[in-house]
Amino acid sequence: MTHSLQFRLLAAFTLVILVTIGAAFFFINQATQNEIRQSEEHVEQVRATRMEFELSMYYSRQGDWEGIQPFVEQWGNLYGQPIIVTDANETVVADSQGSLLGQQYHPDSPGRPLLPPWEERAIGTLYISPVPPGADLASPAIVYEAIGRFFLRGGLLAVALALLITFLLSRRILTPVRALTQTARRLGKGDFSQRIEYRDKGELGELAQAFNSMATDLERNEALRRNMVADVAHELRSPLSNIRGYLEAVSDGVVEPNAETINSLSEEVVLLSRLVDDLQDLSLAEAGELKLIRQAEDIGKLVNRGVAMIQGQAIAKDVSVTVDLSDRLPLCNVDSHRISQVLHNLLNNALSHTPKGGAITVRARQRDNQVEVSVADTGEGIPSEDLPYIFERFYRVDKSRSRATGGSGLGLTIARRLVEAHGGRIEVQSELGKGSCFTFTLPVSE
Repeated sequence: MTHSLQFRLLAAFTLVILVTIGAAFFFINQATQNEIRQSEEHVEQVRATRMEFELSMYYSRQGDWEGIQPFVEQWGNLYGQPIIVTDANETVVADSQGSLLGQQYHPDSPGRPLLPPWEERAIGTLYISPVPPGADLASPAIVYEAIGRFFLRGGLLAVALALLITFLLSRRILTPVRALTQTARRLGKGDFSQRIEYRDKGELGELAQAFNSMATDLERNEALRRNMVADVAHELRSPLSNIRGYLEAVSDGVVEPNAETINSLSEEVVLLSRLVDDLQDLSLAEAGELKLIRQAEDIGKLVNRGVAMIQGQAIAKDVSVTVDLSDRLPLCNVDSHRISQVLHNLLNNALSHTPKGGAITVRARQRDNQVEVSVADTGEGIPSEDLPYIFERFYRVDKSRSRATGGSGLGLTIARRLVEAHGGRIEVQSELGKGSCFTFTLPVSE
């Protein structure tokens, strides 16, 4: 329970609410106490000023302090404070509690001198003791306590409402997360048809879309993998069956073990070796363990060498191959064997898909600090729906298993991995019925 996301959300929101309300209560409490303190001090000041005035007027009318005691007692009862009045000789002439009358008064704190404007010296002193705690029931502190209780109740109610709202919101937020978890579990068990139906435009909606996109990719990759297994099995079966047939025929004496038979067996072994090499290269490239021996190379020489290797096949098929190289191409920091492999794959791919009488053009140009190499053909082109997947492993535009055109679906994937391992990029432009152009870039040597 404590590890669930819903519990963590509730705990986090509860902590935020409590901290917020606690901070608000603290500052309001401090501000209220300060205001009440100032209000009480102001009231005390007004009371003292009023009593000073009343006492001065009384003395002015009477000429002495005779009869002042009842007034002082009344003030003491009214304000709930001990009040003492002394004459000019510090003899108590009035005491609200009546215990110090006629005695000399020696207070711990100074009083308020009674000095009317028309008198040259003080006629007496007024002493007002502080209000004992809780003595004045009409004090603003009572209001403060009521406000504090009201605020506390309101805060508890706010916490309860906030927790309820948080619980409902957390359930709403976690519903798609739970759906995502369940769907991911089904996906992990091999059901790649699972999708999440959540159309919110927020972060969870983006997460659902990303998950659905991932599921689509996994489903497509699984289909490609299965096709690849079938294709590889077919590609292995055909040469192995031929080799076995030749060997059985030689063993039975049906076929003579002459040069022609050995050449046929050699061709089948070459096909097997090529497929195994492709699989090994792809495995190393995808694992990031492909070792490159880089050095400054002339791309023009690599292009001419690659074209020369397929020239015989092109002539036999009546396909023209043209090389167009810019003058003074800079050297590139590449592994010549791997880049020759890329050119070989692209040239063979172009030759396989270019009909009789067609043309292949190989160009090389400098683009800033890179060299751009392109292989264009006038073949049948690639359907637009296949273009996004043309460099994915196991993918073949020609779904047939013909050796001439189908292949294993690894050549372009290997070419992309090799180019990217050199820090370049590869892309394709194609129009159905008009041909294709594969272009890759390589970094210029420093």
